[in-house]
Amino acid sequence: MELLLERKYLKSDYSIGRLYINGEYFCNTLEDKNRDLNQNGTFDCGECKIYGNTCIPYGKYEVTVNYSPKFKRELPLLKNVPFFEGIRIHRGNTHKDTLGCILVGENTKKGMVLNSTKYEIEIVKKLKQALSKGEKIYIKII
Repeated sequence: MELLLERKYLKSDYSIGRLYINGEYFCNTLEDKNRDLNQNGTFDCGECKIYGNTCIPYGKYEVTVNYSPKFKRELPLLKNVPFFEGIRIHRGNTHKDTLGCILVGENTKKGMVLNSTKYEIEIVKKLKQALSKGEKIYIKII
């Protein structure tokens, strides 16, 4: 299964994107501010990560679903993200809910995603189905 996160609106405090599953639009995303300005997947040339206020670098990451002790439920986890640990796809509404994670929902209000619980439940279901069939899951961030 292939997820594609296309970052569309890079603002001073947050980033809004579109998430596709196997080429089909799924929902909007909300992340922290983009600091990988040259989009090469690392923080270099004066770029730097600021804890709790930086989205993950551009690139391709394997995804699994497992239990999150922090959130007390099963959530997608991105593996081997440089400079980050514990990056999840989950519900939330503003960039203050993310700490580097990817929030899913509907971007119908500026700087926010809404109805995020619905999209979290649905993406967990879809990813678990793929994993149960032995599929590998990857997310590409462009």
